[in-house]
Amino acid sequence: MYTNKRPTKFYNIGVSYVKADTNIRGKFSLSSENQKRLLQEAKEKGLGELFVLSTCNRTEITGFAEHPYQLISLLCKHSGGSVDEFAKVSYIHKSQQAIQHLFRIGTGLDSQILGDYEIVGQLRQAFKQAKEIGTTNAYLERLLNCVMQASKQVKNETKLSSGTTSVSYAAVQYLIDKLPDYNTKNVLIFGLGKMGKHTCKNLAEYTQNNTVSIINRTQQKAADFIKTHPKVRLGAYDQLTSEIASTDVLIVSTGADHPTITKEHIPSKELLILDLSVPANVSEEVAAMENVTLVNIDELSKITDETLAIRKQEVPIAESIIEAHKDEFNEWLNHRKFTPAINALKQSLLAIQKDEINFHKKKIQDFDEEQAEVITSRFIQKITTQFVKHLKDKNTSINQSIEVMSSVFGTNLQSIDAEDN
Repeated sequence: MYTNKRPTKFYNIGVSYVKADTNIRGKFSLSSENQKRLLQEAKEKGLGELFVLSTCNRTEITGFAEHPYQLISLLCKHSGGSVDEFAKVSYIHKSQQAIQHLFRIGTGLDSQILGDYEIVGQLRQAFKQAKEIGTTNAYLERLLNCVMQASKQVKNETKLSSGTTSVSYAAVQYLIDKLPDYNTKNVLIFGLGKMGKHTCKNLAEYTQNNTVSIINRTQQKAADFIKTHPKVRLGAYDQLTSEIASTDVLIVSTGADHPTITKEHIPSKELLILDLSVPANVSEEVAAMENVTLVNIDELSKITDETLAIRKQEVPIAESIIEAHKDEFNEWLNHRKFTPAINALKQSLLAIQKDEINFHKKKIQDFDEEQAEVITSRFIQKITTQFVKHLKDKNTSINQSIEVMSSVFGTNLQSIDAEDN
């Protein structure tokens, strides 16, 4: 019997690097403010609990709805993508598929670069944001906790994250592979978000280049960063064009929702540009310039080395760890579903026990009430135990079984989370 009127079907919908290129992903990308607006609208309209994840590689909504179109509509309304575009490159996961998808994301199996764990922090932040707005529930919190536990175990017990292979590392690896004199090239990093910082740190770790400069719109943020990176030079944001004119390699990681580098910024000399942003922060007209070599995030993500070969061998181990944590979550979920029904059944049996004992007390002289309670209580325990075993069977339809028991005992046995996830 379904008494929960809120949406009870669990979905994951979105777009990712698997089918969508940087241009399409850019359209569906959600700024922090738009994520909050989306969550707030879902809350105000009484939709199911959910959270939003938007990174350079994917944008997706995970949570409850009566139909996935409710989530798709929210995504398209608050992003620059259309329903038609979504239909061509999207994925829609339901119930156990959605659960499996989240585990694969959280353990780095579904990262654009296998084993990249940057997504873990992004998942935590996505859930934290939803929780602050009030669009989470016990189901989502428990699931995220299990995903994080699996992620930690995979990272500690496998070599899936061995070495350093992230987009920021791939950018540095590209320079090492393509530029014989990369240590003497003037490198300018424009944008000091997480990606920009990681790129700067990787340049320091994997090269001997001492001609790295950074520019950031917020000057103080850049000034604070170079305090711990004294070999990096601080450039002026209002001198961006002249700074680019004196550089050989421009790394763009501004993370804006529009191009921050246009044709007007580009000098007439040869220039290599690595655009690490989604949506692209280098305009299309720059890509068409003959003196410019533009490399985007998708091209960088194709870089492979021995590290990835080692990681691929660890996938079966990671998958077995996922299965264990997924089983743990499903056991909790099933127990959560049928606990109210078991309690109601037990109360119904206790009522029958009380009536029968009272009946026999009146009919039988010297009736041993205490002994009767001991015997009948054992019967009640055995009946409820058998019912629990039945509900735990993977071939059991929990809600159907509960409805049958409700009919047999003439009482209202309820389950929660109506759908058999």
